[in-house]
Amino acid sequence: MPSRPSRPSRPSRAVLGLLPPALLFALITWQVAVDGRLLRPDERLSRALVRPDRASELLADLGEVQIAVPVLVLVAGYAAWRGRAAGQARWWVPSVAALAVMVLVPLIVVPLKLWTDRPGTPAVPAATGYYPSGHTATAAVAYGSAALVLLPWLRTAFARRLVLATSALLVLAVSFGLVRRGYHWPLDVVASWCLCAVLLGALWLLLERERRERRERLRPAARRPCQTGAPGPSTRTTRTSDPSASRPYRGSRKPQDTP
Repeated sequence: MPSRPSRPSRPSRAVLGLLPPALLFALITWQVAVDGRLLRPDERLSRALVRPDRASELLADLGEVQIAVPVLVLVAGYAAWRGRAAGQARWWVPSVAALAVMVLVPLIVVPLKLWTDRPGTPAVPAATGYYPSGHTATAAVAYGSAALVLLPWLRTAFARRLVLATSALLVLAVSFGLVRRGYHWPLDVVASWCLCAVLLGALWLLLERERRERRERLRPAARRPCQTGAPGPSTRTTRTSDPSASRPYRGSRKPQDTP
């Protein structure tokens, strides 16, 4: 009987799930770099959506480094404190990993801005370097990473859903404010979504691996059998070097018994 093909593991499916946003990000970046056809509908959509007002400006400000990054630092510090208080090994890994992903954002976004050199919308002063959206990337990684490191310390499913929904809502609010105010073209924002999906997906894989290893370290101790009492005596006969030790005593020896 032929064996059934094995299904890919959960981490493998997660890695495959990172391919679509990575490919879409590469496609948008290529179109921006060569001034491709995809930019024409993007510009038309921007003209239809831009309505500068105070509300959209405030929403866009939620993606400022001065606002989003301190939120991540506070949550990362809380998660590290909880992990250390619980006696976890490598309690610092989730918080350090989340902060490291945040550091990667400018290291990726700034060179792309300089390379693509995309001009801004008519709603902003004439300048270049608007692709991809740094505010969107900052908000997505800061709020998304904060949610990921906080999830293990939430006791109920409702609390976990609430944290994830709040994180997504903040990112959407920043994205809407940027496009509505005219700070960015829609494709600038979509490209940052794709980039951050890859970064957050990689962070999630790292955190999942850390949790699996922690469970593996605890599992042998839980399954170790409890030994009570001393082991029974051995039934194996040991032969000594003295031949008389193996024979029973039969009284005094006779002269003929002596060799």
